Amino acid sequence: MQHYNPMNLRSFQGHAPRIGQRVLIDPSAVVLGQVILEDDVSIWPQVAIRGDMHRIRVGARTSVQDGCVLHITHAGPFNPDGWPLDIGCDVTIGHGAILHGCSVGNRVLVGMSSTVMDGAVVGDDVVIAAGALVTPGKILRSGFLYAGSPAREVRPLSDMELSYFVYSANNYVKLKDQHIAELESATP
Repeated sequence: MQHYNPMNLRSFQGHAPRIGQRVLIDPSAVVLGQVILEDDVSIWPQVAIRGDMHRIRVGARTSVQDGCVLHITHAGPFNPDGWPLDIGCDVTIGHGAILHGCSVGNRVLVGMSSTVMDGAVVGDDVVIAAGALVTPGKILRSGFLYAGSPAREVRPLSDMELSYFVYSANNYVKLKDQHIAELESATP
């Protein structure tokens, strides 16, 4: 059984979103174009994922919180190859974050209302603090907390903080499964 309304999914220029197993897409979210949502992804209310001029991949067990915008940078005279958006596995993307034409590794926490811009590369095991601005082309090394506008490396992450990534991802998988169960029980 699918756990989203097909009206949330839109094809564009011959590219239709590809949805993995046990994915939840809130009825108020929109996913369009060249988008891959891997297994156990959760897309919460008012999210826009727009792969209309390049590709977007959201890795397994990633949670995209309310009000996020995920987009790309098209290929053109100022950027011949454009920038796809690639998000790894076990990522928690906080409410209202914007990810645009960047690469985000595995086990990352993207804080609420933060922005990660074109060509930025976020390593594995990174925390981006709420409200941070990751400027175009910036590289965030694995294992660190980044904060500020523009974002800067603040300190290494503790062992406890490093263990939080998988906990958070699993917590949102469980919550997603609870939402799916309620949807299934409400379906005649």
